[in-house]
Amino acid sequence: MFSAVVFMLGLKRHSARLSKDNRRLTGLIKQAWLESGCVYGYRKIHDDLHCLGETLSPNHTARLMQGTGIKAQIGYKRKPGSYGGSPAIVAENKLEQNFYVEAPDQVWVTDITYIKTHEGWLYLCVVLDLYSRRIVGWPMQSRMQMDLVLSALLMAVWRRKPKSSVTIHSDQGSQFTSHEWQDFLAKHNLEASMSRRGNCYDNAVAESFFQLLKRERIR
Repeated sequence: MFSAVVFMLGLKRHSARLSKDNRRLTGLIKQAWLESGCVYGYRKIHDDLHCLGETLSPNHTARLMQGTGIKAQIGYKRKPGSYGGSPAIVAENKLEQNFYVEAPDQVWVTDITYIKTHEGWLYLCVVLDLYSRRIVGWPMQSRMQMDLVLSALLMAVWRRKPKSSVTIHSDQGSQFTSHEWQDFLAKHNLEASMSRRGNCYDNAVAESFFQLLKRERIR
């Protein structure tokens, strides 16, 4: 009887450890999926976790993704009604995936990502010049607040001092659709352009930079 009780307690502890580890892995999977622009399937997610030192199998990755409803995005469209609330101020997509421009400081793209450090998660916002593909503005903070994106854009304006209007392309995140963002653009001769909602391909250059940064420098 005593042996049976010890055995059952051992099973419960083992099950609790597995459950806790699966919750941790699910969090990492969600993070990798979000950083991919919500497009990665289980194979690429598994590769990302492997780069982080995790040893779970591709099948285990697929099961955890299935359990939380995470799946690869096929094509450009999503089901109607899957976006949540409406953004405050939305600009038309002036870029339309035309990522090649003829001169510097004609079009900038901007985006935000998460970076894991020994001191916790940090948020990085960058402004990238499409002509040179160089980062011209970049702050990093422990919280994703409005001054994160404004600081990135202010650095870009201060460093580049553009002589004419610059198109600044972003997604439809809450920071970029805010009145503060629009007021800043109006005061600094900047013109807003925004991706279609839920379409990461419209801002593919910024997404590609973040993936390269994490793969070759962070991980």
